Amino acid sequence: MKITDEIIDHIAHLARLEFSGEKKETIKQDMEKIISFMEKLQEVDTEKVEPLIFMSDEVNVLREDVAEVSLTQQQALENAPKKDSDYFRIPKVLG
Repeated sequence: MKITDEIIDHIAHLARLEFSGEKKETIKQDMEKIISFMEKLQEVDTEKVEPLIFMSDEVNVLREDVAEVSLTQQQALENAPKKDSDYFRIPKVLG
């Protein structure tokens, strides 16, 4: 796959980024390297390889869920720019 300036511009727009000049060429080269690596992976025979579902054979190795107070409500409100008794006050966002 050939990476064009239009593809770079489209991806940059979707990611809300801006690339120009040398930066755009660097990104273009990096993306071409990534695509060529992925194409190389397509050559690997994975016909008899079972899909990996879990990274480990461990089952249900979880810590116990214990509730604990790490920050009181008063401590949380101490640095609030605006507060109203027990709540944070924020500017109105909906009209």
